[in-house]
Amino acid sequence: MRIVVMGAGAWGSALALHMHRRGADVQLWARNPAARLTSGAMPRLPDYPLPESICVSDTVPAHADLILVVIPVQHLASVLPLLPAGVPAILCCKGVERDTHRFPLQILADARPDIPGGLLSGPNFAHEIAAGLPAAAVLAAADKGRAHEWAGHIASPSFRLYASDDPLGVQLGGAAKNVIAIAAGTAMGAGLGENARAALITRGLAETGRLADALGGQPATLAGLAGLGDLLLTCTGEASRNYQMGLALGRGMTPENATKLLKGVAEGVPTSDALLALARQHGVSVPIIETVSDLLARSITLSEAQNRLLNRPLKTE
Repeated sequence: MRIVVMGAGAWGSALALHMHRRGADVQLWARNPAARLTSGAMPRLPDYPLPESICVSDTVPAHADLILVVIPVQHLASVLPLLPAGVPAILCCKGVERDTHRFPLQILADARPDIPGGLLSGPNFAHEIAAGLPAAAVLAAADKGRAHEWAGHIASPSFRLYASDDPLGVQLGGAAKNVIAIAAGTAMGAGLGENARAALITRGLAETGRLADALGGQPATLAGLAGLGDLLLTCTGEASRNYQMGLALGRGMTPENATKLLKGVAEGVPTSDALLALARQHGVSVPIIETVSDLLARSITLSEAQNRLLNRPLKTE
């Protein structure tokens, strides 16, 4: 198969390497192909050189069998005009567009209705996929038959994929977990303990489920890889940028300075505002997401955030 991977960050580079190992003819699209290191690796994944047979270019070929779009959600719309018509696009990004509150597949459908699309999501760190370590993920599309077909093109013995016909639930799980990870990292950075982190993970999953139900997704999806699985990894893994963002906030750093320290994008920062707006629009209570949004806006202190969450009226679970 001829595969185009759009986006040469850590995740895009890892997927290009993975598809090459599967035997595909891979082209990696990069805004700056000259950034490729002398070792053959890309700067965001320097320990994993790409084979010379993977072409790194700033042009998109007119013909391909499948395109993996690995562009941060806030910049996704800017690259969609480059995609060739009719070629299936699998979006490999997580979040919600800040200004429009659109999920990735909505952005694709609005900009390129001529392109069939799916979405890949799950508990996956780029460096582990690049190393060929075992992992699993979900490929979601409105048509489960297409989801199965596309999953078959990407899966391997070390990267197991499951098909889903709940793209909204899968996208929401991938977006919300980044916001909850900031909360979990903040708790750990502030020395609030493992109990606090476990509570944030659990209650964060509960409010994500309420939001999924209101938006038309399937809450059961959030019990799977794109929900609980991704949430656990992002809230506990040291390689998670959103968790690192939270750690810095918990240690007293400002959101602006914490962002400068990150190697890559912490999607939970813009996503917190977008998810909060969606929740308010649908009358859904999301106290953790709301608190993270306010904390990032510096409208509340860490102490006020803690008091707000702990002193809410008692409820049944």
